[in-house]
Amino acid sequence: MTYIPFFIEGADRPARWLITCDHAANTVPPFVGGGSLGLAEADMTRHIAYDVGAAGLARGLGAALDAPVIESNFSRLVIDPNRGEDDPTLLMKLYDGTIIPANRHAGNEEQELRLNRCYRPYHTALAELAARRDDTVIVSIHSFTPQLQGRPPRPWHVGVLYAADERLSRPLINRLHQEHDLCIGENQPYGGHLPGDAIARHAIAYQRPNVLIELRNDLIEAEADQAAWAERLAPLLEEAAAVAGV
Repeated sequence: MTYIPFFIEGADRPARWLITCDHAANTVPPFVGGGSLGLAEADMTRHIAYDVGAAGLARGLGAALDAPVIESNFSRLVIDPNRGEDDPTLLMKLYDGTIIPANRHAGNEEQELRLNRCYRPYHTALAELAARRDDTVIVSIHSFTPQLQGRPPRPWHVGVLYAADERLSRPLINRLHQEHDLCIGENQPYGGHLPGDAIARHAIAYQRPNVLIELRNDLIEAEADQAAWAERLAPLLEEAAAVAGV
């Protein structure tokens, strides 16, 4: 069976939105050895391997907004598509206290193989989708674990991340604060600026409006919850875009 490093759903959908999911899958391609990178199978179902629930949320959001969706089909532990090619965390050997056995001795040759077979095809496809129209708005969907090892619990339900361009993120944050059952993180649980990441590469470099949304993964583990959150977020994004004039 031919390995495919990404999936696109709704490539011909007409909306200006483009929904991306960089950490959609925990797939380990056959050329990396398949299986689980030497990890226990339970570890491959954790946040260290992919963004739990994010793919289903992204697909639901794409359907609700009538927008195309692109998802990676390789674990972030194989190579991280949300890092620049010169980022030292591009190929992780230790993640949240867990050693990645298959990555311990991975050198430049192995990294280049994974770049060519996984990372670069994904970004080429994402670039082509983003360029399909002049007014593309990129929404990147991620999820985060409620608690990292040895650290305090994370209180946020939703995190909205952004760099210098707040055209879409600011009105979205303002609108989300009106949802009184939610705790909203602004550039939490992570900072919104990472040089060379997917947003920098496909949105900021082309001055495209953008936002990165992080959902706490215990809220979107079930398919029904993913669908419900997609239905909740879609109109909020449309409202924010109208306020922003994008």
